[in-house]
Amino acid sequence: MGPTEDDVPPSGFARLRERLRLLYHGHSRGAVRFQFAVLLVDLAIISFFVASPVLRERPSFIVIDLSIAALVAVDITARALASTDVKRWLRQPTVIVDLLILATLLMPAWLANFGFLRVLRLWTLSMSGFLWRPLVKRGLEQWREVGQSVVNLLTFLFVVTGFIFTFFASSGSGIEGYVDALYFTVTTITTTGFGDITLPGTAGKLVSILVMIIGISLFVRLAQAIFRPYKVIHPCPKCGLKRHDPDAVHCKACGNLINIPNDG
Repeated sequence: MGPTEDDVPPSGFARLRERLRLLYHGHSRGAVRFQFAVLLVDLAIISFFVASPVLRERPSFIVIDLSIAALVAVDITARALASTDVKRWLRQPTVIVDLLILATLLMPAWLANFGFLRVLRLWTLSMSGFLWRPLVKRGLEQWREVGQSVVNLLTFLFVVTGFIFTFFASSGSGIEGYVDALYFTVTTITTTGFGDITLPGTAGKLVSILVMIIGISLFVRLAQAIFRPYKVIHPCPKCGLKRHDPDAVHCKACGNLINIPNDG
């Protein structure tokens, strides 16, 4: 009787995928250390992205840019290999954004005007859950929504700042440096509107309107996350309601008996 499929040892490629899957999604001590190291590298990369408009004219910028491109490419490839369904994984919005960021890194000469989109890496990191695993591990899951709201606001702030610096900064415009663009963005998002710096033309007015509307929405979302009573995320098996009081026994929407696990 010949060997069955179960008797055939996995190939080296299959073992690599399984190893990456355990590192990226596992809970062992080694996996947690690996995930923490990846998180630190991601945060360092994001810091570089935020400072890119200021560092762009330095001779070492292109070397750092391409080095980070290599790191991001390796990370994306490793995550793809760790996925059980690569085609489905590629359709995720966060992956599409990461691929766009990688394109701006690999082709800085052609996509320089879209470099401000690199800060979206902070959003993809937040949505992937990597950023919040230390909170979950320490039983501070209730702060995750607050953290995500802060990240969304910061991402929007720096993306808009980069956009304004890229397309509106010029001599005599009032926006002659990155700090000017950041100052304008903050005053617009908060609707303070001192009026000492304004974007010229109809396009500038439309951009200002969008910044104010989206910025206020993100501020309201952050305030809700901070002051709204804490709810446990536990979908009701009958009606699907996700948020319940920590000590709830029945679903407040349909009355179905629910079994919310406690912290222990």
